Amino acid sequence: MDSFYSHGKLLLTSEYAVLAGAKALAIPCKKGQFLEYIPDATALLQWKSYDEKAKLWFEAEYETSSLRLLNTSDKGVAKRLEKVLRFAKKENSSFLITGGLVVCRLEFKRKWGLGSSSTLISNIAQWAKVNPYRLLQVGFGGSGYDIACALAAGPILYKRNMEEPVVKSVAFFPSFIDQLHFIYLNQKKNSQEAVQTFDLKTMNEKSIEKCNQLTDAIRISKNIREFNVLIEEHERLIGRFIDQKPVKERLFPDFSGSIKSLGAWGGDFILATGSKESIEYFKEKGYSTVIPYREMIL
Repeated sequence: MDSFYSHGKLLLTSEYAVLAGAKALAIPCKKGQFLEYIPDATALLQWKSYDEKAKLWFEAEYETSSLRLLNTSDKGVAKRLEKVLRFAKKENSSFLITGGLVVCRLEFKRKWGLGSSSTLISNIAQWAKVNPYRLLQVGFGGSGYDIACALAAGPILYKRNMEEPVVKSVAFFPSFIDQLHFIYLNQKKNSQEAVQTFDLKTMNEKSIEKCNQLTDAIRISKNIREFNVLIEEHERLIGRFIDQKPVKERLFPDFSGSIKSLGAWGGDFILATGSKESIEYFKEKGYSTVIPYREMIL
């Protein structure tokens, strides 16, 4: 049996702007996804994917030699997977010579937006011994920061450069870490749609440099007051790029701390600052999934 593992991800800075080459601070999550491959002598590839509660949510069967789809529980997911597997086979002809069983197991909820797709791509790339960034573009597209997080051991600075991005391991464990919390907005955001609708022309060199400066400043913030000022400035900057109001203005104007969007605006997780007591605000508003930074981040 071959076994592979990749971490989930969160993008702390330069959402959208990272697509145009801005420097981004990204962090791998403690939870991720496993992929196990058990080869056999048959001509069939069986695929089974389980969620964080060990419930089967997707299955498919392919003819190994052609990777032609034979049966599935979800044709849309299966055809995309077929495309990814075929590209991996094209990149490495020794990949998938025989059939077998593939079992994928998620550790986080699919709707959370922590990288069910990117962890899958990373695992398949490890298994097939191919470039994960090339595989990502075939399967889902995007900046690639999530692929960099999948195998990272801690926070990274990421700069897009297609197949060979610039990835640097950095320290980000501020003294105020216990005042950082992640809140799920009770809705899944389609990051692929967000990527496709973002107009790269809204970004110029000056805008990218401003994002770079904010990323560096946020990473080395000395106290929570400085951090709050910086993330609020970051929210206003990105809001202008995408013509949207920051999430605090739209949903939580009376919250006492600061709030920052993460990844595609309008869903998944946000970052909020404050004491454990002040964070109860979100639960009272109906946002029950509140995860301290220490528990979420690798």
